[in-house]
Amino acid sequence: MANHYLIPDWPAPKNVRSAISLRTGGVSEAPFNGNNLALHVEDNPAHVLANRQTLVTALNLPCDPLWLEQVHGTDIVYAPNIKGVPKAQGIPSADGSYTDTANTVCAVLTADCLPVLLCNQSGTHVAAAHAGWRGLCNGILRDSVATFPQHDGQIMAYLGPAIGPQTFEVGAEVLEAFLAKAQNAEHQQAIKAAFVSSSGAGKHLADLYALARAELAASGVTAVYGGECCTFSQPEQFYSYRRDRKTGRNASLIWMENSN
Repeated sequence: MANHYLIPDWPAPKNVRSAISLRTGGVSEAPFNGNNLALHVEDNPAHVLANRQTLVTALNLPCDPLWLEQVHGTDIVYAPNIKGVPKAQGIPSADGSYTDTANTVCAVLTADCLPVLLCNQSGTHVAAAHAGWRGLCNGILRDSVATFPQHDGQIMAYLGPAIGPQTFEVGAEVLEAFLAKAQNAEHQQAIKAAFVSSSGAGKHLADLYALARAELAASGVTAVYGGECCTFSQPEQFYSYRRDRKTGRNASLIWMENSN
């Protein structure tokens, strides 16, 4: 069962746990085969719910994750937990969640967009963000960082699987949108370096990982890990909307255990 999940390699505190689901395992049928965790992609709901239950059991999660209705925006919601059971609040429309409560699982679903997991060195605060290029451009990572109390120590981030820089072709308007939101001159230069001219007229290859690192650095976060995968180029492990269109979603999770 362990080979169906990627465990992030980063120096998070011992009480902070994180995991990323792979598409291996699970009971979803084509084109969602196998471990699809999204209910909104026209997969059989019973299969998705079975996959979600397997996720909880395999990772020994303290509760069900807080699933979100993701809309490529920048809203981030607080994920409360009462005695190990998430507070009943329906499905929030948001693209990130954070918590300072143990045994609460923050989660985002992706299939090319960049999942970003964050925690502080003291292990008292975690967050998960869904950073597609629109959310990344409009500040979801700086808003995620802003949920952390300043006195709690340095923040670190893990960049989960996203479409890689060799395959993510975008128009010039994407570069222009990022440059318009640059926080300072150094950030602006880092944004320019994340775009390489493509063979298509007026097209660029965009590096989501580099853009995320630039955004995090501009927000004071320099301890950044991960960022080696390409969802488009690794079909056996990851779902990719750009590659397959009708497809499933991988989940990226982060939570805190009780400190003993």
